[in-house]
Amino acid sequence: MAGDDGLPSLGRVKLTDLIPSEGLPSDSYKLSVSTLSQSFAQYSAAVIQFPAGDGALLRSSLDSARLYFQQREAYPSADMIHTNDSREWCKTSGYHADPQLWQETYDYRPGLTPIEPSNAMELPPGGLPDIFGLLGKAARGILDAMSYYLNLRSSPFTEILDNVPLRSREVSSSVLSVCCHARPSFHGAQHHNLTTQDDGQLMMFHDHDHQVDKSLISVVKSDKAGLHVRDFHGRWFLVDGDLGPQEAVVYPGLALYQATAGYVNPALHRTEINNIPGNMYGRCSLVFKLMPKSMTSLSCSEMRAAGHGVEAQFQIPVPVDDFMQRSHPTDQLFNRNTFQSFSFPTAQDGSMKPLMRRRKNNTRCKPLPPSKRLRLEAQRVLKERVQDIADKKGIKLRFCNLKECENHIHALDSPCANIRMEIGWPHGVPFVHPHDLPNKAKIGFLEAYEPGWTANHDMDLSLTEPGQASQQSANCN
Repeated sequence: MAGDDGLPSLGRVKLTDLIPSEGLPSDSYKLSVSTLSQSFAQYSAAVIQFPAGDGALLRSSLDSARLYFQQREAYPSADMIHTNDSREWCKTSGYHADPQLWQETYDYRPGLTPIEPSNAMELPPGGLPDIFGLLGKAARGILDAMSYYLNLRSSPFTEILDNVPLRSREVSSSVLSVCCHARPSFHGAQHHNLTTQDDGQLMMFHDHDHQVDKSLISVVKSDKAGLHVRDFHGRWFLVDGDLGPQEAVVYPGLALYQATAGYVNPALHRTEINNIPGNMYGRCSLVFKLMPKSMTSLSCSEMRAAGHGVEAQFQIPVPVDDFMQRSHPTDQLFNRNTFQSFSFPTAQDGSMKPLMRRRKNNTRCKPLPPSKRLRLEAQRVLKERVQDIADKKGIKLRFCNLKECENHIHALDSPCANIRMEIGWPHGVPFVHPHDLPNKAKIGFLEAYEPGWTANHDMDLSLTEPGQASQQSANCN
């Protein structure tokens, strides 16, 4: 299901290979990070493999979950039927049910003690602290790996994550949800909307009725297959059909999409229920969601510092609490390329090529507007030429603000003067990310780093009016 230039199937990564070490990254680390990132780009998910010893903990936790839900009453009380109230996103704890989705959930949130409506303390499924720690550590490792791939500094999201361990009286923002779908003895699904497929399978969601987590990273381990994720081409596919006992599915959420200025798309997912009459316990799963703290903000400053272009919609930091309470139409999320492609050459295979998504300019319609083609060319040259020069000289590219740098380029002692000289930045062009340069400056940038570029392109960008570009773009619709 992959594209012609990507992974042939969902990427599989050993968690032990994603543990960073001091000094230069190992070949196994670079290869694992590349596989993980490409799998996110193509499939919006990946499979992580825990050490063999952790398989027993995962299995026993799922066994405990089945036993817990099997002992629950068939008709949950009104106090336990929860709607999706985004205002309570960081306060959920204990058992609750959603009859419309035929789903029961027990939320484990360290720092909160769940109380039954009768004021009795609730007896939770077993092993939750251990599995919370295991999946939480894995989620943080995945997040750090994505930071490395995006060329961010080490642990750039520390300020928005919970303390490890939690301090006195702190409540965890991250949550471990123990879920059960379609328990036959749970009679709360009279109004659930199921659709029957030609092969007799029952699907919980329609194509247009999907879910997206507001987490940074989500890790899911289930006892039965049934989790579907939508890939880069808009097709739904099963991601947990062939998992081993120590394997789990991991996917990015909306918070990571916001914090990376849209470079990491969130996963759209849905749950399928097969063969319900013959299923004694339903489908149980462990879902860990690595969440940002409520009193912090999601900012793209780290992306900007690493030299990534940040579009206008991501320029202003968003308070986490506001972000969690806001609705996010999913049809507006997938409107840009994800992941810049970095090459990780290895000593074992010198011919390894960077795994790249097909460029947007390979469209099925008429050519893109000249201004957009110019922007894509500038981004390509930045990655293929400028980044290579900077890496060889050991220079960290930290671009300036456009308005400030318009004065820098005329000053002898400007803060970016040395970097511009070292990497051969064209004279008179502000030292900002090429994505943010005016068209004329983009052309100067391209001509400096790719001699003969103008002669090889049959477009007169300087004479293109905005209206013409819009008209040409409309021809694609």
